[in-house]
Amino acid sequence: MFFGKRDPSERPLLDLMGDIGSIGMQLVVSTFVGLGMGYYLDKWLGTKPWMLIIFLILGIAAGFKNVYEQAMRMMKANEAPHEHKDNE
Repeated sequence: MFFGKRDPSERPLLDLMGDIGSIGMQLVVSTFVGLGMGYYLDKWLGTKPWMLIIFLILGIAAGFKNVYEQAMRMMKANEAPHEHKDNE
């Protein structure tokens, strides 16, 4: 059942689920990277809490930028098959 050939109609659903999962991960990871960088810079420079706040905001902004870019790629990929059918 799980190891046999998959129905080709299942592929778009699996691709969509993978894209949605990667979007969520990108947002979470970039936020935590910004948080971690800010935390350790504050400890190193003694600027508590300013670097933490700045890098947290930068991490969140980077996460939203990644989400936006991934959404645009998904929209373009979704439009491409429809445009091909219209040209036939």
